[in-house]
Amino acid sequence: MAGGVATITLNRPELLNAINHEMWNALIDVGRAIAHRQDIRCVVITGAGRAFCSGADLADAAAGRGAAGEGPHLVDQMRRTADAALAIHGIPQPVIAKVNGVAAGAGCNLALAADLIVASDSARFIQVFAQRGLSVDFGGSWVLPRLVGLHRAKELVLLAEPLPAAEAERMGLVNKVVPADGLDAAVADWAAKLAAGPPIALAASKRLLEAGAASSLVQALEAETMVQSVNFTTRDVAEAVAAFLEKRPATFEGR
Repeated sequence: MAGGVATITLNRPELLNAINHEMWNALIDVGRAIAHRQDIRCVVITGAGRAFCSGADLADAAAGRGAAGEGPHLVDQMRRTADAALAIHGIPQPVIAKVNGVAAGAGCNLALAADLIVASDSARFIQVFAQRGLSVDFGGSWVLPRLVGLHRAKELVLLAEPLPAAEAERMGLVNKVVPADGLDAAVADWAAKLAAGPPIALAASKRLLEAGAASSLVQALEAETMVQSVNFTTRDVAEAVAAFLEKRPATFEGR
């Protein structure tokens, strides 16, 4: 961690960072731990080597069952995948996905679990499940329709065709596409800005926006009222007002 920014790196570059059993467990543990770390103000998720994540390691899942079907039942294995998705979606701090290459299947939906996505111009996104005889998972059935609409989500999942980064940006799946040699700098810039922001307010805004999609206007306004009432009691708001009057940058502490 540096400057309040924690980086989660998927580190199996020889297999394009395919997620095995140990990595599912690590995502659960790390996601839950980060949620309680006040010193972490922003999270970056990325992949080692030339890929972001090629999805679940299906060979590892099959090996875990054994030839005679020993090991955890597949329902239990998939619940670990769901737990990992919940752990990442549940991180209260702003999360940036730094997509440096292919993001496929669960790897694609891991990127979509972030609040912001910055991608290399060589990155590709693919809901590859149908090519493997599988249906969408890792929260894709929830997040995709909210991002691109139901029919476009069906197109991405049912056809399972690769989506270049530029097209993903045009579609609204990606926030920013940059040249590969500028990816680190672009993510570092956004991460630094987020890490310097008011942690309590940013976390609350994340949840308000997520809940708003399933709320009525009346419910959303009431939630905003309750949250904003809490914000006004924080030292961060007092600091922001003082900084505004003194014509200086605010220093937020998350208190």
